[in-house]
Amino acid sequence: MSNARWPDLASLELLLLVAEQGSVGKAARLHGITQASASRRLDTLERELGLPLLRRSTTGSRLTPQGRIVADQARAALAAADGLLASVRALRRERDALVRVAASMTIAEYLMPGWLAALRRTLPDVEVRPRVVNSDMVCRLARDGEIDVGFIESPFLPRGLSTRYVAYDRLIVVVGTRHPWARHPVHLRFADLAATPLVVREPGSGTRSALDRVMAGRVTVPPALELSSNAAVKVAVEAGAAPAVLSALAVAAELREGRLVEVPVAGFDLRRPLLAVWRRRTRLPGAAAELVRLAAASGRPASPS
Repeated sequence: MSNARWPDLASLELLLLVAEQGSVGKAARLHGITQASASRRLDTLERELGLPLLRRSTTGSRLTPQGRIVADQARAALAAADGLLASVRALRRERDALVRVAASMTIAEYLMPGWLAALRRTLPDVEVRPRVVNSDMVCRLARDGEIDVGFIESPFLPRGLSTRYVAYDRLIVVVGTRHPWARHPVHLRFADLAATPLVVREPGSGTRSALDRVMAGRVTVPPALELSSNAAVKVAVEAGAAPAVLSALAVAAELREGRLVEVPVAGFDLRRPLLAVWRRRTRLPGAAAELVRLAAASGRPASPS
């Protein structure tokens, strides 16, 4: 590619105005600048191109033969630039009318439906392309630019991504109604929890990462079961397989209906933020930015108090 500088488009527009008006002063007024500024721009354009473009006289300014050739090419270049900008505007409108979003399973099941309903009310023509994956995959999709925005459960800020806190969540210990802990008269000790095989989510899920983090440095036992969804974990716990540590959002209905029982654990208090994440140094498209705003404005479930 040539190292020559591209001519300034505004200066080419000014040159065409001089050709039409026959006067630098008239061209300057139409361009919204002073005559002195117009003259400097035209002088710079001539120096950059290495050609005399104008023949000035007391009666006005006319293009030289070289100037007429340059002006003809300038019309084509400015038309192409206008076409480029029109295409960019169309692409921006198309992008702003679409939001590609991914959410971790807990958020997708219990919070995302309300957020998307609110987005539909404010931007009824927006197309939403949702994906439900675990938190690690959400971050990977965001880094690779395959989604506009993602939502994850994470006790720490992921690397290489822009983030915004949108809500809070809390992990709790739950058991089935026939489990001995359901009738425990006092808080369970943390050591008892660490020594108990649990029903857990798969590695890479936000819930599993948070649990592994709080258990780090403690002597633990292998899990009783490892399952890939909150629903599967809840079914196993309700059937009496083992206790589990799950999001308070995920078990709210089961606790209300008495199908699961929350077991308080001394020293176990895991509140975690829910984050919006997107590719660093990337401006959120309009619909994605509005979705993040609505998520943050919807309140902070299970917030610390």
